[in-house]
Amino acid sequence: MSGKHPSLSGIPLVLGGNVFGWTIDRDRSFEVLDAFYENGGRMIDTAEGYSAWVPGHKGGESETVIGEWLESRGVRKHMRIATKTNMAGEPGGLAPARLLERCQASLERLRTDYIDLYYAHRDEEQTPQAEVAEGFKALFDRKLIREAGASNFALDRLASAQKAAEAAGAPAYGVLQNQYNLLERDAYPPELQAFCVQNDVAMLPFFGLASGFLTGKYRKDADFARYPRGEGLRKYAEPGKRLLPVMDRIAAETEATLGQVALAWLLAQPGIAAPIASATTADQVDDLVEAMELELSAAQVAALTKALD
Repeated sequence: MSGKHPSLSGIPLVLGGNVFGWTIDRDRSFEVLDAFYENGGRMIDTAEGYSAWVPGHKGGESETVIGEWLESRGVRKHMRIATKTNMAGEPGGLAPARLLERCQASLERLRTDYIDLYYAHRDEEQTPQAEVAEGFKALFDRKLIREAGASNFALDRLASAQKAAEAAGAPAYGVLQNQYNLLERDAYPPELQAFCVQNDVAMLPFFGLASGFLTGKYRKDADFARYPRGEGLRKYAEPGKRLLPVMDRIAAETEATLGQVALAWLLAQPGIAAPIASATTADQVDDLVEAMELELSAAQVAALTKALD
């Protein structure tokens, strides 16, 4: 699939950049980025809104760190950069003038003159989809972006956006980025999977490790208080009691880590081009890269899929 998408060709794994400038500072972010590059990683995902949810932050922190790293290492031409606009789903946030303004701001923070993959981070219905398509076309025409994507889109809106782009003679969204993992599957249901496969829309699932829960480090009540994201993951405690033992068994069978098992399951799903996963240490990067070599049996994939039934 990725061969038809210029931003994804040869990309088995995308490094999630939401942690940069948030749960890890600039120096630790550089260590993770260096490890990813040294391991052959060539694509990073970020957004203009990362990490506006943190008190004192205004957004753009992640893009800024990535831009400084790209410039200091001199590796821009070797990397693919994906970023997103309109994280809050602001009405009018995808209007052509706003797209251009926000894209140019991201380019400045990323210290580059083009973005490989530019997403509508969230849908908004105030701007007609034909105008949104024209806005993305203008970015293509200016050579500011090389591919367009949609994030957090439902099937009906993705399908109508594709039709609007075709009618406007504009490039359609070629990539979808929705939440999808062993614990969260509602945003990529079978009917959306089928649409993506039939229409050659590459799916890049975010939160592939469920914000770290699927690495197995949250097993006891005290574990949730130990990490910055922990309190928000308590919702997984009960389903985790059913899922983690199955993952433990398959990890033992394959001599892999739980995180590797979780990502291998993703890669076995229809329409998945590459998972997006974050890391906060160089060792975690090694674990992510090794996951790309793990192939689960059909029985193991089925056992994981049915673990929450």
